[in-house]
Amino acid sequence: MKKISIEFFHDILCSYCFPMSFKMRKLVKENPDIEIVHRSFALISNLEDFKTMFGSREAAKEEILSHWEHANQIDELHRMNIEGMKKQNFLFPISMPSLYAVKAAGFVGGQSAYWDLFDSLQHAFFVENKNVEKHEVIYECVDKTDLDHKKWKEHFDSDRVKDAVYEDFKLVAKYKIEEVPTLVINGKYKISGAHPYEDLLKVINKISEEIKNIN
Repeated sequence: MKKISIEFFHDILCSYCFPMSFKMRKLVKENPDIEIVHRSFALISNLEDFKTMFGSREAAKEEILSHWEHANQIDELHRMNIEGMKKQNFLFPISMPSLYAVKAAGFVGGQSAYWDLFDSLQHAFFVENKNVEKHEVIYECVDKTDLDHKKWKEHFDSDRVKDAVYEDFKLVAKYKIEEVPTLVINGKYKISGAHPYEDLLKVINKISEEIKNIN
């Protein structure tokens, strides 16, 4: 496969991004020439979004968990603890704290560190049913990675991280991305949704051949 760069747009709160991250890790393992660049997308950027999308923050849980049900069916390992989340009494989180957290990880340790913290936060949310909006939960997830916590915290608290997340949002608008997960290949080809692995591989191979023929 000719080397290609894939921008992986996702949100820690995205139930379909949970199985997609697993598939993307498999893809990179089998095709080491593929470069993954992680990009931020906010499903719930502020409290007003709950009112707009669900009527209220309190009403969000039932509909969101129905999405979890379907996402769990396409997760190869069926890892999502839906019954556990039903028992939790915290309101569903907003996206921004965890998006800042993973972007800070990228500043400290590059894309691999970003990905490791992304997966750690998703595991905390979907499997352990922890509130990833809370800083103490984010700190716990950071400590489960190889990140230097002090260096990470300096970036997490910085305007640089916030600016970088909003630069990703500009790319969301540029690429006209309306859902996650979305893959943008070499800044041109867009794949939206959580596709079966074999279908995903076929599409990427086809795009790789098109790129090779153009060059």
